[in-house]
Amino acid sequence: MAIQTKFGLHTIHHQLMLKKIMITKPTKSDSDRERMLWESVRQLRKVVIVSLILGLGFALFYISGFGEFANLETLKAHRHWISGQAKQYPSIITAVFMLTYIMSVALSLPIGTLLTILGGYIFGQTLGAVYVVTSATTGACIIFSLAKTALGVSLRERAEHNIKIMEPGFQKNALYYMLFLRLIPIFPFFIVNIVPAFLGVSLRPYLLGTFFGIIPSTFIFVTAGASLGSIFRSGNTFTIDDILTPDSIILLCTIAIFTLLPVLYRWLKRRANQHTNAGNI
Repeated sequence: MAIQTKFGLHTIHHQLMLKKIMITKPTKSDSDRERMLWESVRQLRKVVIVSLILGLGFALFYISGFGEFANLETLKAHRHWISGQAKQYPSIITAVFMLTYIMSVALSLPIGTLLTILGGYIFGQTLGAVYVVTSATTGACIIFSLAKTALGVSLRERAEHNIKIMEPGFQKNALYYMLFLRLIPIFPFFIVNIVPAFLGVSLRPYLLGTFFGIIPSTFIFVTAGASLGSIFRSGNTFTIDDILTPDSIILLCTIAIFTLLPVLYRWLKRRANQHTNAGNI
């Protein structure tokens, strides 16, 4: 009898321990919810940090008054100092230039044209074009990736009207339409940076379209920058409007048309096949 009682008490104690473990041990659904909660917290933290960085960048740019000095007159006044620093510290100047360019694109600061000209002035045509295209593409990919996060909600409001206009082109052929928009600046650079993110364009066509699409216009501005030294020495006046001459605009449009020829060919071929199939019915 004592043995049975002891065995019964042991069984009851074992059952109570099992219930306690079942109560305290989280279920799979609880674990999933907890993981989703922590993932949401991490995403929110990233958005907050990125927003603070972008906001701080904007604030520093405008509070420092750098925008007022970002012009060709300032470049002309400090050209000898800039050239001297580039010769004395080539690696540092290259890194500073590329980082500044990347941040200016990622923050959508209105100094991209001046930096492109400056790149040509400091590094010459070839290296200037390489550094500018690489930096501009990197900065564009950064803000493109940010636009795909929760931060894109505020950015989308600024591009809502353009999304409807650009949507058909990206739906037909994202890569070629991206090339076209980069070759011919119908829309502001900032708008083209973020709209593809809202239309579900993947990173690969965005990156390729941006990299190859900005090469022609970059080369035009870099070439102008490379000739600034002789222009400044001669005492002639020079403005950014002097770069976008009718010849350069025609050149960009011609390149854009040639870029779209494969799309036009496929469209005409598809139309011809449709008419052929319709005639055979």
